[in-house]
Amino acid sequence: MEKRELQIDYTVYEKTYPEGYAELCEKALRVIPQAYSVYSGFSVGAALLLENGEVVMGTNQENAAYPSGLCAERTALFYAASRYPGVKVIALAVAAFDRGKQTACFVPPCGACRQVMAETIKRTGDFDVIMIGAEETAVLKASALLPFTFDLL
Repeated sequence: MEKRELQIDYTVYEKTYPEGYAELCEKALRVIPQAYSVYSGFSVGAALLLENGEVVMGTNQENAAYPSGLCAERTALFYAASRYPGVKVIALAVAAFDRGKQTACFVPPCGACRQVMAETIKRTGDFDVIMIGAEETAVLKASALLPFTFDLL
């Protein structure tokens, strides 16, 4: 038996945004009112910066038939892949409000979003994920979020 260790490196910023990403972070926050979160009250906004300079935004969209909803991160990633196929993702900024108030801590993407990010990495390469909270913002590579991805290829 061999024991192995996994380490994930990320950077935390207190009450500020990482250099070069302030505008992207602001866009993730500004799109939150477009979320449809009438069931949970948990609204999420995502802003995706592409290599061609385009910024794609998405919000979570809930549904009474619970599994039919979609997270903000996947909304933005799927739209970008449909509208700009093959264009590299540079960064994805994500912010959340719980019942109308921004979360103090950053909120990491769910497992399904992490798997979609892993598939995006296969197509266009790794990218930064910026998780925004009112008190703290964290940045790490998308590949660090799901180290053991499901892969058929």
